[in-house]
Amino acid sequence: MRVTKHEHATLRIEREGATLVIDPGGFTPPLAGLENVVGLVLTHEHPDHWTPEHVADLRDRFPGIVILATQAVADATDASVIVVRPGDTATAGPFRLEFFGGTHNEIHSSIPLVDNVGVFVDDTLYYPGDSYAVPEGRDVPLLAAPVGAPWLKIGEAMDFVLAVGPREAFGTHDVPLSREGLGMHRARLRWATEQGGGVFHDLDAGEAIEVG
Repeated sequence: MRVTKHEHATLRIEREGATLVIDPGGFTPPLAGLENVVGLVLTHEHPDHWTPEHVADLRDRFPGIVILATQAVADATDASVIVVRPGDTATAGPFRLEFFGGTHNEIHSSIPLVDNVGVFVDDTLYYPGDSYAVPEGRDVPLLAAPVGAPWLKIGEAMDFVLAVGPREAFGTHDVPLSREGLGMHRARLRWATEQGGGVFHDLDAGEAIEVG
């Protein structure tokens, strides 16, 4: 499996000649160079994780694409969406997907909470969306760990990585951070990853990692 980090929270996963895209949002430019996209996962409704323009572009270029998302996203688009909730499993081409969590982390008590799902791809890559949902009892070969957000406190992000105990990890959800801040937060998540014997990778947009 090859996992490519794009801007902010967008991920591209490639396996057996097929591609899965996760959370192409408003901070991510149009995704060029994609081939055989069979699935699109949208973890929640916030615009930094999905836009109608990204959905329309991928649907037009790949008419058979399977789109999996929360009910709120399904209600906001005219695309055909399979609504997923924690505990659900689904497939898109060769990819097996399992969903966890249920609720977006709180930004502030004045801001309503929304549904959010974390996704575990082929028992290999786990991405929690905007949450600290832990896939309890599961071995996680590769974790995409949020590193900067209005709802994120770095100590809590470190605790999340410690709880998951991945073999490898990298930071995502990073547009809110300056370059200096990104380096500081990556260093904290690196420490947390290493406590379980794991390796943390500094992936910038366009960089990839092979796993499995």
